[in-house]
Amino acid sequence: MAEGWDYRKAGLDLDIYEQTLGRIAALLHRTQDPFRVLPPPFPPRRGGKGSSGFAALFDLDPNAWLFRRRYKHPVLVACTDGVGSKLKLATLCQRYDTVGIDLVAMSVNDLICTGGEPLMFLDYLALPKDDPDWTATLIRGISEGCQQADCSLVGGETAILPDTYQPGDFDMAGFAVGVVERDRIVDGRHIRPGDLIIGLASTGPHSNGYTLIRKIVFEAAGLHIDDEVPECGARVGELLLTPTRIYVRPIRRLIAHYPVKKRVLRGFAHITGGGIIDNLARILPPTCRAIVHRGRWPLPAVFTWIQRLGNVPDAEMFRVFNMGIGFTIVCAPAFANSIVSQLEKMSYPAWIIGEIQAGEVGVDII
Repeated sequence: MAEGWDYRKAGLDLDIYEQTLGRIAALLHRTQDPFRVLPPPFPPRRGGKGSSGFAALFDLDPNAWLFRRRYKHPVLVACTDGVGSKLKLATLCQRYDTVGIDLVAMSVNDLICTGGEPLMFLDYLALPKDDPDWTATLIRGISEGCQQADCSLVGGETAILPDTYQPGDFDMAGFAVGVVERDRIVDGRHIRPGDLIIGLASTGPHSNGYTLIRKIVFEAAGLHIDDEVPECGARVGELLLTPTRIYVRPIRRLIAHYPVKKRVLRGFAHITGGGIIDNLARILPPTCRAIVHRGRWPLPAVFTWIQRLGNVPDAEMFRVFNMGIGFTIVCAPAFANSIVSQLEKMSYPAWIIGEIQAGEVGVDII
């Protein structure tokens, strides 16, 4: 008689899955404010795991922490994003401790473009097999990103899909929820000609353009992850896995610093796929055009290296990559120098990189 089937034979070991869950609990707890995230209803069972039901609970008690922050008309903000083909590079390098930071960054940096405050984050991991060490490393990066963003990692899902993903392949998605006071929403509607544009430094390509990067670096140039890049002072794999910078803390501090009635901070743009050209244009009113002066900030060496290796035209570089500017602020001109100074004191390099003029919606890089 043929041997019977069970889940382990089909490719998923539930005992290993239990080990995985036990490994990641502490990584969630270290991000959670006990006054906001409600604890599990039952004490931990054998093996140190507790039951949290089927969903995370976040306290919106009007007398509790959230509304003591003077949210009179709170509006929820929600974002979702992934890391993209940068995951292929993580697999190639067998290094998984940074892409979790990227995952958080891609959502929370979008969320703060509304002026909102990130509250909680959930993740989705899809793997070809259950591997407690691999999963814990990925979640550790997500946990680190949530700590940098001052938001709580409240849960997630790990899907084991051996028939969908080849060995070594995996995917990640993230979901962020935040809150913004209705009369403090930042959406670009107050942008006007004469306003100035401030650019905040990126840490490199962040999580965009990696399909092009991999084609250039590994296929066209034939480089290896351990090859040195002298002009960047790093090896290829280390350089390209630098995590995305998270801008939550400096933007939240600026929002708290300036009274809403002054409308000092008029627009925020997270510079992701499409570069400065596409992303800054998304927040411009119908009669405003942005002029960005490319010589006003230092171009990180990683971009000149990529451009040289692939003989990539300037226009394509600025359309695909952030080119050293990971986030932009459009502000009232009288406050621009002060904002740059504050950002520098918070260890976020920033420059006045352009201005708003009357004209058709769009961005010119000159």
